[in-house]
Amino acid sequence: MKTLDPRTTTAPSRGVTNARLILGILFAVSIVNFIDRQILSILAGEVKADLQVTDGQLGFLYGTVFGIFYAVFGVPLGVYADLGSRRKLIAWGLALWSAMTMLSGMASGFPSLALARVGVGIGEASASPAAYSLISDLFPKARRATALAIYSLGIYVGIGLSSYVGGAVVDGWKTAFAAGQEPFGLHGWQVAFLVAGLPGLLLAPIVLSFKEPRRGSAEDETAETTGPKRPDGTGPGALPSAVREGLALLPPFSFFFLKQDGVPVGLNAATFAALGLGGTALWYAFGDATQWACVGLGLYVVATMAERLRVREPDAFALIFRTPSLGFATLGFSSLSFTGYVISFWTAQFFIRYHGFSVSQIGDRLGLISAIGGGLGVMMGGMLADRLRRRTPLGRLIVGMMNALIPIPLLILTLTVSDRNTSLLLFTVAQVFAAMWLGAGVSTVQDLVLPHMRARASAVFLLFVTIVGLALGPYVVGRLSDLWGDLRLAFMAATSANVLAFILFLMASRTIARDEETRLARAAAAGVRA
Repeated sequence: MKTLDPRTTTAPSRGVTNARLILGILFAVSIVNFIDRQILSILAGEVKADLQVTDGQLGFLYGTVFGIFYAVFGVPLGVYADLGSRRKLIAWGLALWSAMTMLSGMASGFPSLALARVGVGIGEASASPAAYSLISDLFPKARRATALAIYSLGIYVGIGLSSYVGGAVVDGWKTAFAAGQEPFGLHGWQVAFLVAGLPGLLLAPIVLSFKEPRRGSAEDETAETTGPKRPDGTGPGALPSAVREGLALLPPFSFFFLKQDGVPVGLNAATFAALGLGGTALWYAFGDATQWACVGLGLYVVATMAERLRVREPDAFALIFRTPSLGFATLGFSSLSFTGYVISFWTAQFFIRYHGFSVSQIGDRLGLISAIGGGLGVMMGGMLADRLRRRTPLGRLIVGMMNALIPIPLLILTLTVSDRNTSLLLFTVAQVFAAMWLGAGVSTVQDLVLPHMRARASAVFLLFVTIVGLALGPYVVGRLSDLWGDLRLAFMAATSANVLAFILFLMASRTIARDEETRLARAAAAGVRA
């Protein structure tokens, strides 16, 4: 009879336990991330009244000014995550965005709140690329989408808690203190920001306590683990490389670094000029110069990153920018995020304006809907993506297609029925299906690139998701609401992005199987980095 060696039986168990513990910590980080990012949505009406801002400006505060800095800084921080300590990056970023959330509560006007949101965006840029990379090294491909979906579940728990906490603090503060008699002259929305920022400062030391896995350690094929083999990601030069990468993406520094790296400057200069002209035209047509300057900056960073990778790391360029299915899938998931961020920001204001809910009433209800309905959707989508992926290479894209089509009629009914309880019920069902894509989207990116470039690929993915979804979605709906005088109609128009997403997923499905099978060959042909 064969006896079991305790050394061989306990090690896997210990590894599984450690992976689950780290995933649990990252899940908590994800919750705090979205509490701090999202709390402005439930406070928007109070902020609008006190600071005298428009719906378009609210969309800019929530989406564009946060999102572009989040996206732009995500690129160099993604480089650091590939080369340096991922846990340290997440911990320090967590402390920064938590502090800036608390500073948001000290804002006295639109400019100061915008600057605080910039700080929140920069801090939060540290989390997801590093977390995606960590989780992909902790869980094998067969369970990766589920693990990533658990991390993404924090989005909806965080959104739910932000609605509940924000609503409770605002209405509780008004009940406790009459207008003009608040302690230190603080309004309820300011106190809510202070409360939201505190947990992250307490969580940061816990993030620093765990040990990182070896990069590529969860791969089924050892041939796929090309790239750095450092067990904890503490390679030399991580911080200088990240700083250099950040400066190299921003004009005018970008022109110097492109020339230094042997990258032709002419094409980049032409891209910069074209984006400048396009931004000027949009400014002339729609106003809001800062909005279009921020969007142009985000697009310029994508173009510059691609040009530098093409020369400096041709293997990463080949897989990140020349994989057809990855390009179409990224744009498809970004289109879903357009609708998703509109839902995240404007739903509370829709129910307050059209159905007469108070801030705390809708905060309680949306808190439960987001945490339970959205969380169920994320988990259902992740598990379904893994199950379908075992049957067909198109499995994750099928989840994206479902996410694109199913919520449309549910959202339209939510926005048009007259009974507010029926509207909330319909929205609950819509939220479940609208949240399915998160695990599928992130795991699609991880599957189509090699381990040593996953954080940067995630940063590029998040860059597109942020520009298309966060920087445009809430702002466009806010501007349409100002223009049409009807938030409901502007909200309905946003669902057209889901139709575009479905078309893009169909296009991605044509080559995704071949693209995944040929990763190593295409990277080798381009020149694999040692």
